[in-house]
Amino acid sequence: MIEVNNLSFEIDGKQILKEVNLKINKGTIFGIIGPNGVGKTTLLRCLTGIYKPTCGNINYDGKEVYDNGEVKSQIGYVADENIMQTKFKVKEVLKYYQYTYDNFDEKKFNELNEIFKIPTNKFIFQLSKGMKMRLSIMLAFSIHAKYLVLDEPTSGLDAILKNKLLKIFLDEVFENGTTIVISSHHLGELERICDEVAIFDEGVISYENSVENMKNKIKKIQVAFDKPVSEEDLRLKGTFKISKLGRVFTIVTDEYDEQLIKELEKLNPLFIEEIDLSLEDIFIYKVDKEDNNEKIFE
Repeated sequence: MIEVNNLSFEIDGKQILKEVNLKINKGTIFGIIGPNGVGKTTLLRCLTGIYKPTCGNINYDGKEVYDNGEVKSQIGYVADENIMQTKFKVKEVLKYYQYTYDNFDEKKFNELNEIFKIPTNKFIFQLSKGMKMRLSIMLAFSIHAKYLVLDEPTSGLDAILKNKLLKIFLDEVFENGTTIVISSHHLGELERICDEVAIFDEGVISYENSVENMKNKIKKIQVAFDKPVSEEDLRLKGTFKISKLGRVFTIVTDEYDEQLIKELEKLNPLFIEEIDLSLEDIFIYKVDKEDNNEKIFE
């Protein structure tokens, strides 16, 4: 289990992370989503022990990660940008990993490379952005890490390779019990593979739940009336967005259940329509502070 306890992080007096608390269970895929610039990459670098927290700590199975080589050796990290020496050839990077990681498995690397097809005689600077990302992913998987921390891992990959990679993630969890923490802007991909998701905004976790619970509890409801009804009448439990177009109100709630529908029925509406939301829809409704979402989704 990964435990993030009251984690805060500052750079040059600016607070990037603010008392973040998370528990990530073994053998799960945990997604971290949020707008640009809210601290997601900083959080991942703290998770891998690259950054030392200003306050709080991060423990892997009860052992703190920062300045702990034993714990770090069990973590495979894929950064959102190339962090390898560009003047090395790919085969030289493989040798470096063999010397650094006792569990490095060249056979597994070669099996993955049958899918991702990275020429090992090329220098790193000769690889495209997508090829560098594929190389980083293969290296992370080849050390038989118990934990994988991935920052935008599908960036630069075409649709076919993305689909293959998502299947590899699922297989890794199912076959080896690997724990994967993944940050991505491709919310449709996360919706397919994640067990849980945390929405990150302005340095804090603003919402966290399993993907299944999110989709069951967060709903958009459209309801129409033939008599005057105020927004206050519709501010029922869990309601966090209300908009109106003509006689139709659109309500977004994160506590959807049968009781909520019964409360709406007491107002004698012309109709009630319940609409399922995708993870992307949920993210927009939870994070967007403007009241213009309905114009986007109409």
